[in-house]
Amino acid sequence: MRMPKRGEKGFTLIELLIVVAILGVLAAVIIPNVSRFFGAGEEEARKTEKSSVQLAVGMMLSDNDLSTTPNNTYPDTGGAATNDMKLFPDSTSVCATDKLLDPEGDAYTVLTDKDGYILYGHDITADGSLVLGLINYLPTDTTDYYYTLDASGTVHQFDDASKTTEY
Repeated sequence: MRMPKRGEKGFTLIELLIVVAILGVLAAVIIPNVSRFFGAGEEEARKTEKSSVQLAVGMMLSDNDLSTTPNNTYPDTGGAATNDMKLFPDSTSVCATDKLLDPEGDAYTVLTDKDGYILYGHDITADGSLVLGLINYLPTDTTDYYYTLDASGTVHQFDDASKTTEY
């Protein structure tokens, strides 16, 4: 090992080893603590979406003076889960046949009103007195996860339309 000449600058081997040891200790402490946060956001987003859909169903039932949903898709009917809120929870109730009176007591008509009790694009009044006559209980027409609803109004969340994994 040669001796440094006068005026040469640099780090000694001991100084470099101390810096590497400090970095190793910091990495050993920080990496496990940071890695536990990966994936936690996705779980919270899933739970939040389910809560939002459940709340929207409750508001829709309340707004329409319904105690239960007319046509449920879980579990007895074998219907597939959906993430299309223009069809959820009930797009099959027919105006003037199943969907008779709005909350104000006005009759729905086949020519001007939509079928179904749905969370996105729902017509709550038969006379169209609301802005454009439609209400959106959710901010978007599709969701990331798939949903079904039982007759009591309880939302069930799945990872796909085949209902393989319920959360």
